[in-house]
Amino acid sequence: MMRRFFTLRPGRVSYRLGLSIQEQLLLARREGQEDILLLLEHPPVITLGRRGQESHLLTAPADLESMGLAVFHTGRGGDVTYHGPGQLIGYPIVDLQPLNRDLHLYLRRLEEMLIDTLAAFAITGRRVEGKTGVWVGEKKIASIGVGVRQWVTWHGFALNVSEQTAGFSHIVPCGLTGVAMTSMEQLLGRRIALSEVEEQLIPAFARVFDSTHAGAYEATT
Repeated sequence: MMRRFFTLRPGRVSYRLGLSIQEQLLLARREGQEDILLLLEHPPVITLGRRGQESHLLTAPADLESMGLAVFHTGRGGDVTYHGPGQLIGYPIVDLQPLNRDLHLYLRRLEEMLIDTLAAFAITGRRVEGKTGVWVGEKKIASIGVGVRQWVTWHGFALNVSEQTAGFSHIVPCGLTGVAMTSMEQLLGRRIALSEVEEQLIPAFARVFDSTHAGAYEATT
């Protein structure tokens, strides 16, 4: 049977609420719901993955909090990253059984999807050997950090759309010393709405994962 996926796009939600939504979708997926691509935006927040090191915070947590930057320790893979307005966050809730439970293949497909999405805007994204994510030239434009529970994925990717990348100055992004971040707007020199990017990313997700977009997710679907 052809694979299908639904999309859920709640807009800007707190990181804590985003985690809660993922927990609900994970449960629905394990109870037989089809794959779900959750697309959203977060207020400013710094998250540390399972390999995250406090030493990769360049600003003290108390000072970050005073600036309105929440700090979360989370269950995804990877080190430290920043989320904020103007960044398209994707949390795919995907069953890895059809991918032979191959997490490495799943990560490569996420990169391919992001590279395809950027190509729709005439931006050439690329992989860097041994590092997860997507780069344009020598600068990083998308980060990936995933979790898996009973072979269903959660957490996911962050694509820098707007020029608001100053939050990265408080961290060593992904634990990579000297890495510089960029965004689609910086590269193109124009404003881009997140919805404009979503409309290119959804068909890229469908192609890369050989799945059909079945429309918006509803709890009763």
